Amino acid sequence: MATIQKVLLVDDEDDIRTIGQLSLSRVGGWKTVLAASGAEALEKAGAEAPDVILLDVMMPGMDGPTTFGQLRARPATANTPIIFMTAKIQKQEVARYLELGAVGVIGKPFDPMTLPQEIRRLVP
Repeated sequence: MATIQKVLLVDDEDDIRTIGQLSLSRVGGWKTVLAASGAEALEKAGAEAPDVILLDVMMPGMDGPTTFGQLRARPATANTPIIFMTAKIQKQEVARYLELGAVGVIGKPFDPMTLPQEIRRLVP
């Protein structure tokens, strides 16, 4: 079973980052690192070495799937479990993200009380 101690949350929306941080730190008991863009995610993932990355799909500039590819191309984050977060949860979309190599997909808006539990379920 993987021990999660630090989570990187990547989302361009302030509200999602705020709620996510509260959920992950207070409910999950994890150190939470925030990034507002794909570029910031790459920088922080390299510096912080998170145990799990929560990655928003729709972001201006570098979107989630592009950021995912960049994270996978770097030795430091090549094997870090990545979970996509998206408001559009259609079966074919989810299948595409899983094919990319994501460990799972969490729908937005997420429930802050159950988010850590969902992450633990996806990252055994």
